[in-house]
Amino acid sequence: MSSTSVNVNVTAYTAAHTITHVTANILNQLKDIIRQIGLDPSQFTNGWAINERGVNAWLSSRHLTRITLEVYNPTSGALVTRWDIDVNYAYGGDGTLWADKDAIKYHIQKAGLSPAGAQYRLVCTVSSGAPKVEGWNDTELRDTGGFQRLGVGSTIGGAGVAGETSYWTKR
Repeated sequence: MSSTSVNVNVTAYTAAHTITHVTANILNQLKDIIRQIGLDPSQFTNGWAINERGVNAWLSSRHLTRITLEVYNPTSGALVTRWDIDVNYAYGGDGTLWADKDAIKYHIQKAGLSPAGAQYRLVCTVSSGAPKVEGWNDTELRDTGGFQRLGVGSTIGGAGVAGETSYWTKR
């Protein structure tokens, strides 16, 4: 009987630990992307608690499907570039917690810097039935017409959850 209890506790701990790891690394990767494409990350870091609360809640409930960093022209509102992290809840892995920052750096060099004056926002896409999270509101993503999506691959992972990153550039 105690053996079953230990297994359940280990599984629960592993799931909670994985969600914490994936949440922190998603947010850190997005902060690094913001900085490395030439934008000021202070808006992002100032909203860290709200961002963390949303990503963590929706990963825990398994409703989070995608986290999007939209970079846009503040005058026209038009999309400049976009970075997506798609959540894969079917990731197997060996239980190791990992993050691949080098893959992100390589693709940032390929994508280039954002124009001066560009703004950004974080958008989370959730499946139906997702819990409401304080500080988050419904919104629509900007149009990606004229852009192409390029895959980076899996850049964050843990026991049963991975983040698969891609970015959008003009065709």
